[in-house]
Amino acid sequence: MADTQFSLAAFMRLTMQQKLAVIVALSLVAAIVVAGWTWTRTPNYAVLYTNVSERDGGNIIASLQQMNVPYKFSESGGAILVPQQQVYELRMRLASQGLPRGGLAGFELMENQKLGMSQFIEQINFQRALEGELSRSIQSLAAVAGARVHLAMPKQTGFLRDDQKPSASVVLNIHPGRTLDANQVAGIAHMVASSVPQMSSANVSVIDQNGNLLSDEKGAGRAIGLDATQLKYVDEIEAAYVRRIEAILSPLVGPGNFRAQVTADVDFSQAEQVAETYKPNPPAEASVRSQQISEDASGRPAAAGVPGALSNQPPVPATAPLTTPPAPGTPGAAAGATAPAGATAGATGAPAAQAGGATVMAAAGGRRDATTNYELDKTIRHVRQPVGAIKRLSVAVIVNHRKETGKDGKEVTRALTQGEMKQINELVKEATGFNQERGDTLSVQNGAFASNPPQEVPETPLWKNPMVIGWALVALKYLVFAGIAAYLLFGLALPFLRRLMSSVTTVAQAPTESEEDRVRAAAATYDQKIEAARSLARQEPQTAATVIKDWVGGQPAKA
Repeated sequence: MADTQFSLAAFMRLTMQQKLAVIVALSLVAAIVVAGWTWTRTPNYAVLYTNVSERDGGNIIASLQQMNVPYKFSESGGAILVPQQQVYELRMRLASQGLPRGGLAGFELMENQKLGMSQFIEQINFQRALEGELSRSIQSLAAVAGARVHLAMPKQTGFLRDDQKPSASVVLNIHPGRTLDANQVAGIAHMVASSVPQMSSANVSVIDQNGNLLSDEKGAGRAIGLDATQLKYVDEIEAAYVRRIEAILSPLVGPGNFRAQVTADVDFSQAEQVAETYKPNPPAEASVRSQQISEDASGRPAAAGVPGALSNQPPVPATAPLTTPPAPGTPGAAAGATAPAGATAGATGAPAAQAGGATVMAAAGGRRDATTNYELDKTIRHVRQPVGAIKRLSVAVIVNHRKETGKDGKEVTRALTQGEMKQINELVKEATGFNQERGDTLSVQNGAFASNPPQEVPETPLWKNPMVIGWALVALKYLVFAGIAAYLLFGLALPFLRRLMSSVTTVAQAPTESEEDRVRAAAATYDQKIEAARSLARQEPQTAATVIKDWVGGQPAKA
């Protein structure tokens, strides 16, 4: 309490200029301390949203104000910044409110339909809503920053010849450093086409912000399977063969002692073949398709033979044709047959006439015609070649020299023998399904690998760890604030106040000129009184004794 009173008293004894200096110094120290504390407590701002529309930006700011969240804008004004530790939480909370909407109107347009709206306006609003919903769906892709969809939906008519199919155009704004492969572009086109009735993927055009056409308008590439998956398929085939070689050679030569590469020539062409062949049937396997027989029994013998005297002979007596040889001059006798040719052919339907034939039987009593058609051997083959068939394999394997321990205990290497190389060659052939007729090639070589020591992946040092860097920056911020505050307090403020208070104390303790005179006068009066008392005691000892007796007795002395 005494120190406080002394400090206040010392401050009150200061001159006006000294008082102002003390106040300014204390105010400066307090301001620096408060500024440093505010600086340390100021959060690091991170981007919440960028490139938002003015409408969405106003709604986002209003929501942030309602949640009492500090925010600020970037220097260019294209981004909204919030405290870094609240970025993801705020994004989820704003997403629950449907923010940002991206400046695209979806099916919420259909919620506020006015009474008396024409059918044309309803159709336009539906088309706008569908375009907005498709744009939002495309913007959900990681590589797409923004998207616009334009639908061309012709009016349906009752005439099929005038019917037009709908089409669409998609404009993509892709993030810097990102790309879309052919499958992703095809997926976007397929999604848009599936959302509109009677629209095909070939009628969807996709371009980027630079005007580059990302989709094939005709869709021929996608129709025959020419897309980026072919390279991936080839890589998978080659990797599968390499894994087979590694699995078969690792137990034999050890892991790391060989390298294998496989190149596959894959045929992605599509081909269909239809063949229809005809060939004659063997006589024993002939199948009758149709047979036609015509007989004439008029009773008059038919004219036969060569005109002349021999032909005008009367008919011979009837004999059994199967047991009696024919008479000389008859057609059967000329052919050397045992029976009439017409009767035999008509009865048996000989397979000699596979493509159809006619047999005529002329006898004394009538005429008989027979026509027989046989089936042909017909074969129809429909062959469709598989896509992705392997046309040729090229395999290359290099094997390291075998390591052995020498007589001196040191490790030495030696080349593999011919038998070992032949064994490895046969194993690789069996593992890869080597087919020489297909044109496959195999090369197995033996050589010494370069002795490079395995390089260990260095761990990330602490001073490169992002988490440690963040902690260090925060700690450095507080240390800088503490150092500045300590310097201002102990290096400037306290020494200044000590010097000021010491000067005030010296001034307070130093006597003034009038006080010195009073002290000197009081000292002089006291000495004089002592000298006067001594002189009185010497001159009048009885009076001095009476005065002292009265002092001892407590009664005042009488004059």
